[in-house]
Amino acid sequence: MSHVMKDRKLLGRIRRIKGQIASLERSVLEGEDCYRVLQQTAAARGALNGLMAELIEGHLRYHTLGRQGARRRAEHEVDEVMTVIRSYLS
Repeated sequence: MSHVMKDRKLLGRIRRIKGQIASLERSVLEGEDCYRVLQQTAAARGALNGLMAELIEGHLRYHTLGRQGARRRAEHEVDEVMTVIRSYLS
């Protein structure tokens, strides 16, 4: 089983994003005001960026920290990479 499958809160985030995208689609189909569509698009992008950061962090922590040995140093390295990734995605 993938480590992603073990993190049940990811599914909740994905379902919320799915709802945001469905709402965005409805807004476009119904001819909603352009500003509202832009707002919904920005919100969906932010949610996807947050999900991406969480997935990357889970991957790094599982595959980097899962190894035995210099765990403290590895934790520090993961924290540094995640700081850069979150900065990039925001």
